[in-house]
Amino acid sequence: MERIFKTGLAVFMSFALVGCTFIFQSGRRSDAQKIEELSNQLDELASAKKLLEDRLGQEISDKQVKLEMMEKGLVITVVGDLLFDSGKAKIKEKAYSLLDKVSSVLKDNVADFNIGIEGYTDNVQIKYSNWKSNWELSTARSLSVLHFLVNEKGISPERISAIGFGEYHPVASNDTREGRKLNRRVEIVIQPKVTKVKEGNTLKRDESGLLEPKENLK
Repeated sequence: MERIFKTGLAVFMSFALVGCTFIFQSGRRSDAQKIEELSNQLDELASAKKLLEDRLGQEISDKQVKLEMMEKGLVITVVGDLLFDSGKAKIKEKAYSLLDKVSSVLKDNVADFNIGIEGYTDNVQIKYSNWKSNWELSTARSLSVLHFLVNEKGISPERISAIGFGEYHPVASNDTREGRKLNRRVEIVIQPKVTKVKEGNTLKRDESGLLEPKENLK
């Protein structure tokens, strides 16, 4: 039962990550190996999460950092005010120690995984800085983190990408100061390596919403 659950979860995460339908061919050992690879990736991400929890215990307690296993991967959410001054995209020096802890795990423990840097803002319109909009600000902030990880911490540039979402993906209400603070954030996403399963029998959702093969592996 545990194996079936992990298999379903692995396929479900890959399905969500690439936005396409995964196909399972019953009886093909190569496909079984690919499913096992996805399962192993989840184990590696879980281990990385535990390690980050240990190293970022104080930041997590202070609600400056949050760790979550999500459909897109292991997400390290950092409150933007910890990283940047208002309207700025230059990383504060006091944030270096946090990024040092994160980068050591990225280099030493999940070296085969790609990394996505995502910038977000609140919905307060820019008035007193040179940014055209919150899109530019959020993108500049994600790029600042990217350049720090690549240029200062030695993360391979082939592994990493950056994107800015502006104000359009809030995690809290922008009607309150606390909500706006939560929306100003950078997410460092450790992304599973997707293994596509070949054509054959389709997948179906079980009662928990996870995907599982219609026929058992052989």
